[in-house]
Amino acid sequence: MIHILFSGNDKVVDGVMTCMLSILKRTKSTEPFCFYIFTMDATQIKEEYKPITDRMIAFLDRMAKEYHPQNCVIKKDVGALYKQEFANCPNEQCYCSPYTLLRLLADMVEGMPEKLLYLDVDVMFQHDIRLLYDIDVSNVEYAAANDHYGKYLIHPRYINAGVLLFNMKKVRETGLLKKARELIKTKKLVFADQSAIIRSTTKKKLIAQKFNDQKFLHKHTVVRHFSKRLFYLPYPHTDNIKQWHIDKMHKVFGYHQFDDILDEYCLKKKELEEE
Repeated sequence: MIHILFSGNDKVVDGVMTCMLSILKRTKSTEPFCFYIFTMDATQIKEEYKPITDRMIAFLDRMAKEYHPQNCVIKKDVGALYKQEFANCPNEQCYCSPYTLLRLLADMVEGMPEKLLYLDVDVMFQHDIRLLYDIDVSNVEYAAANDHYGKYLIHPRYINAGVLLFNMKKVRETGLLKKARELIKTKKLVFADQSAIIRSTTKKKLIAQKFNDQKFLHKHTVVRHFSKRLFYLPYPHTDNIKQWHIDKMHKVFGYHQFDDILDEYCLKKKELEEE
């Protein structure tokens, strides 16, 4: 079974659905998938920080089973662990949301597999996930690709934590996530969880940019990460175009490689809204 981890609140449904569909439609393997979603009620921080509902999980599970009867979507409510580890910490009001910290709890959650692929919800697979998932991580804590901007501005081996292929056995042995949690609890970090993971790493495998391409979509790109990026025209500015911003993605990027996936996403979203 191929094990995938997402995290977020009820606002990440568009991302989870589009990413899942890209995996299911682009992967030729007959091996089933297990999608885990870490979530929590964090309305004490912001009113809109509500957990993914059981109804939504059930819908995603039915969608996944249309591709393989053994596919499953499992919700993990990690609210109690979050309060235990991160409540009122210096990074709770970080640059994104407290939900990005949830992946740092993966070694504490029961039932997690030894090999686990964490994905930000704003990624799409152009090619078979096995090209990434089958990478050998037996002697490292995780595999990750460079951060597109960080490799120039910070360090040539600076990684982006939006796509992480974890060896959870090794992670527990070295205490990677435990050390990262301690940093989150004690130091204000520029990129919060990403900074904590990088600082806590004992041994990683740097993989090709095609497994987490944050700026371009080449023919060989396996994973396109729709993170915030810099545009130079008509004037220097940043924009945060996601894959579910379909019209804007077509207009700005000119991408049509995902149209079959996004067509199905639109149908599924309509089906969900009509339930």
